[in-house]
Amino acid sequence: MKTEYDLTKMKRRRNPYASRLKKQVTIRMGTDIIEYFKTLAQRTGIPYQNLINLYLRDCVDHERKLNMKWAA
Repeated sequence: MKTEYDLTKMKRRRNPYASRLKKQVTIRMGTDIIEYFKTLAQRTGIPYQNLINLYLRDCVDHERKLNMKWAA
């Protein structure tokens, strides 16, 4: 195994499985929610869209339910 590789001549290639892992959607969110995750992203170094995805993934994994009560 070489101690150093020359990667300058390599061609870029997209991950052929990436489209199966995630789907692009358009969603409207409150600006306060976006700012919250952007601030968290700056602190953690993780992109804010990834943080939102991680949070939603945790909700799915733990089957969290919303507790919504409407005013009478």
